[in-house]
Amino acid sequence: MEVAILFGSFALFLILRVPIGISLGLSSLVAIMTSGVVQPTYLAQGLVTGADSFPLMAVPFFVLAGELMATGGISRRLLNIADAFLGRKYGGLALVTIVACMFFAAISGSGPATVAAIGGLTIPSMLKQDYDKNYSSAITAAAGSIGVIIPPSIPMVMYCVATGASVGALFMAGFIPGILIGVSLCLYTTFYCKKHKYINKDALPFSWANVGRTLKDGVWALLVPVIILGGIYGGIFTPTEAAAVAVAYGLVVGLFVYRDLKLKDLYRIFANAALTTATILIILGTATTFGRILTLERVPMLIADFFESATDSRVVLLMLINILLLFVGCFMDTNAAIIILAPIFLPIVEAMDVDPIHFGIIMVVNLAIGFVTPPLGVNLFVACNVANAKLEEICKGIFPIVGVMILDLLLITYIEPLSMLLPNLMY
Repeated sequence: MEVAILFGSFALFLILRVPIGISLGLSSLVAIMTSGVVQPTYLAQGLVTGADSFPLMAVPFFVLAGELMATGGISRRLLNIADAFLGRKYGGLALVTIVACMFFAAISGSGPATVAAIGGLTIPSMLKQDYDKNYSSAITAAAGSIGVIIPPSIPMVMYCVATGASVGALFMAGFIPGILIGVSLCLYTTFYCKKHKYINKDALPFSWANVGRTLKDGVWALLVPVIILGGIYGGIFTPTEAAAVAVAYGLVVGLFVYRDLKLKDLYRIFANAALTTATILIILGTATTFGRILTLERVPMLIADFFESATDSRVVLLMLINILLLFVGCFMDTNAAIIILAPIFLPIVEAMDVDPIHFGIIMVVNLAIGFVTPPLGVNLFVACNVANAKLEEICKGIFPIVGVMILDLLLITYIEPLSMLLPNLMY
């Protein structure tokens, strides 16, 4: 009965457009008050203990680092470098967008932040070159989802907090899947843009002199992922410390090297980062309580029994989990879904000899696709704002791209070395 109340009230709050974090908290409180099994303070305890984690300290720093680097000129220089190589090819601007999103993914750790930072520069340019608005917005939203697959990644940190997995190993596992999705989107873009004759005639022809100029100007931007990831895997600092180093680097480069970052910008940047962090932590705390109530009601055991009775095949099990996660990603925030579902599914897949790091990548990629699937695809809303387009318009262009990403998901799911090769070499 309590489970029905929990999910029923949660669905009602979502229909009423209550924010996801508040919906999780209110539905948990309704279930607590009606059950009489635990005290109302259980929600407050979940809010505190859910956020009480050292690895979680990386989240506000990565959010702030992304804000600083988007404003401080780093994202623009990454675009210039990609443009020097790809600008005159068919779909050059779209290819530049995808490649720049892959680079920025190694800085921000956030899908929506990647779309805002890169799409804010490239979508208006694509529209000036007569690219279709639906396609321009859709490909940018899809490329932005790579922001949570190539490390660092906020959802990966959330998965490690929920399961106790190694942050460093999961970060390392995200490289090949992220590059695979990026390359797949580039191939799709090349075929699509050749068909529609999209080419930037104003772009400079490829020349090593131009490449050299942009690389020289963008060397400080290219050093960001080298410092962050090299420091982590070189044993110099932890992922949390790496996030703090990224903030310091972004401040110094933006203020004193590129000088695109002004002192007057800092208040807005810190305020935006604080708001984003607060939203994530509220979701984390309420999702923790929501998950604990499910555990008290033995829902994880019921789900485990269902999957065990449904199949004894690892292939079928992973397919069922993928289908469920793709569905959940359409309606639930990524961080909330990870905190609630990761502890439920991990014992099930481990019983089928699926490595926790491999499953973490499967889960993050599934929910990254959720960033671009309606009705609640966050990247789609960001792209809509940048392109001044309607959601239903962008959806016309996103479905073929989602099909490409699902094919990548299947490869990542069933070819384990795509995820595990680098962690096995490192660890």
